[in-house]
Amino acid sequence: MCASAEFTPLDDVDRAIIQLLQRDARHKTAVEIAEAVGVTDGTVRNRIADLEDRGILEGYVPVIDYERAGYQLEIQFTCSAPIVAREELAREALQVEGVVEVTELMAGKENVEIMGVAPRNEDVTRIAKELDRLGLQIENEELIRHRYVRPFDHFGTGDVSEVESGTYEP
Repeated sequence: MCASAEFTPLDDVDRAIIQLLQRDARHKTAVEIAEAVGVTDGTVRNRIADLEDRGILEGYVPVIDYERAGYQLEIQFTCSAPIVAREELAREALQVEGVVEVTELMAGKENVEIMGVAPRNEDVTRIAKELDRLGLQIENEELIRHRYVRPFDHFGTGDVSEVESGTYEP
């Protein structure tokens, strides 16, 4: 996330495009999005490029079922980092093999949350040791049973079902 970026508000078309991409970026074409939003496919492509240039859309990440992929252990590490080194340590932690997500928190302690995946217990230990070597103090280590995620559904001014059915009016 770019902290120095200038804020330009999203309009209804931008919000509708983001909402549709959030739901299914892989299978929605610019033509389908254009039909749902009521603009041309060229407008959709231009708006997506603009949203990417502005840093609002930063990438398209697949949702992975790690257990089915052979990484049956999903671990949440709650760590503490010195405030002055928090950002640097968070970025370094993301480079550890098996770490898939790092969240920096504005807190004095327990200010870095790290999600890792591993096929075996030994790999969990290796990840923990590497995080410790970086200088992160592991406060808690929890095995995740299930993770439930849904996209934020308030980018459009209309109901999500209106956007998906093509009855959305910006």
